[in-house]
Amino acid sequence: MSIVVRDVHAHELDSILELNNAAGPSILPLDAARLRHLHDTAEYFRVAERDGAMVGFLIGFGAGSGHDSSNFRWFESHYPDFFYIDRVVVASRRRGGGVGRAFYADVQSYSEVRHPLLTCEVFLEHDNDPVRLFHGSFGFREVGQHVMPGTDIRASMLVKDLCSYAWVRETYGGTLPDEPWLGRPRVPARNTEETKA
Repeated sequence: MSIVVRDVHAHELDSILELNNAAGPSILPLDAARLRHLHDTAEYFRVAERDGAMVGFLIGFGAGSGHDSSNFRWFESHYPDFFYIDRVVVASRRRGGGVGRAFYADVQSYSEVRHPLLTCEVFLEHDNDPVRLFHGSFGFREVGQHVMPGTDIRASMLVKDLCSYAWVRETYGGTLPDEPWLGRPRVPARNTEETKA
């Protein structure tokens, strides 16, 4: 009955696409090409499993990644360094069972040794009070609102200060120890080709 959060495998993208597009109006739909682009460029792309079945995924990007989301660019125009949660989806039958909290604990653990802020947005057009309450209980606060171009969807822009970042930066500078629990950033496919050249 435990929740396992692990890196995504490319062969799982069809299942992830189906999960994303069944999530309802609080998550923008994707097509296969866009999901492949996210897979190839994301710094953090992990899935959650419970009882051997995939029950959700989370995709994230660090500042300076060049991510093309208007919400990411909004944060980029307001903060010099942050980690951005692009999307998190939990299967409807598993909501309220701790999967979201497992994802947020994992992405925070990853981010806090690399960035001072964890950022995301929540759509305001839909009945998203449970989602806003979840984020508030996890320490996020609203720092502005943004209307996404071409959609007229208003998003509440949320930030969480990562208190460990300053200590890690002071102690280790830009070089983290080589410890398995720290994990390494995914190498996006675009960078893989560059290193072969």
